[in-house]
Amino acid sequence: MPRIHYQQQLAQLKDKLLAMAALAEQTMDCALDGYLKSDEVLLHHVLENEAAINAAERSMDEMAYELMAMEQPTAIDLRFLLAVIKINGDLERIGDLSVNIAERARELVRLAAAELPVNMHQMGELTERMIRFAIQALLQGDAEMANSVLAMDDEVDRINRENHQSMVRMMQEHPQWTEQALNTIIISRNLERIADHATNIAEDVIFWIRGADVRHQLSLESL
Repeated sequence: MPRIHYQQQLAQLKDKLLAMAALAEQTMDCALDGYLKSDEVLLHHVLENEAAINAAERSMDEMAYELMAMEQPTAIDLRFLLAVIKINGDLERIGDLSVNIAERARELVRLAAAELPVNMHQMGELTERMIRFAIQALLQGDAEMANSVLAMDDEVDRINRENHQSMVRMMQEHPQWTEQALNTIIISRNLERIADHATNIAEDVIFWIRGADVRHQLSLESL
């Protein structure tokens, strides 16, 4: 009976993590849509979600550490608990970075509109896909899907570099748009960092399933 209760607690912890992941993904979506549409209602919603994400992070950390201390988890269960703690932190950071995007987007709403040559729509869609695939890999225990997330990160990095270069040229050629360009650089950088956290989540899913640390590997073909 105690082990049945333990397995129920593991399942409950996973459900809580998935709920937090959905909230973090929704928050990032609101931040991106609010930026692309200059929608202050969506941007304000991002700020409202931050407290809920922070509370969920504390609750899950406490539950995971308690299970590690009170039970004797098997190797795969121990890897799961360690992955939960790390993924929990990544989801909280995605929430924080989404707030950063929302704050910069609110600044842009208040500034004069400017045509800025950046590819934020594609970058945002790719980052959203990375988060969605990473969480789906966690839900399904699918290491191959998690591996697909790792392959997307280079493209996000490339777009971020292009956005940065484009905004630097904009500031040089049109100094009157400097404030708009700087805010856009920061938004792009925060999206790139969210993609990094999605990558971290995918790596932790692989660690949980396969017991393999892929943080410093370029592929999993040798596993």
